[in-house]
Amino acid sequence: MHDQPSVSELVQAVKNFIDETAGPNLKGHAAFHARVASNALATVLRDLDQRPANELEEASRLIALLGASDGADLESLNRELSDKIRSGDLTPETPGLLAHLKTTTIAQVEIDQPRYSGLKTAKS
Repeated sequence: MHDQPSVSELVQAVKNFIDETAGPNLKGHAAFHARVASNALATVLRDLDQRPANELEEASRLIALLGASDGADLESLNRELSDKIRSGDLTPETPGLLAHLKTTTIAQVEIDQPRYSGLKTAKS
């Protein structure tokens, strides 16, 4: 049982301090760097929120695509995917490969750049 603030709550508290207290009182480069720090913390919050589910879905797609065992970890699955693409065992014509790569990329862009102009088009 955790009765302390979660990592997300701590990061949000620092972001709130930057956005609401420190940032508005800064000028020039300091204000710019405060904005960059706030944006970095927003990325961390999205990553904490979305990465676990994204990785579970990615592993599930890779297990199906590669015919791997259910217990395989994501790192080894991605290494096998890379090896099979490099060797030519998997090609753009392989059913499910491009869909997997697109879905994985979209999930990462949603964390890194959720306002990326091409994201809406990519998701459609």
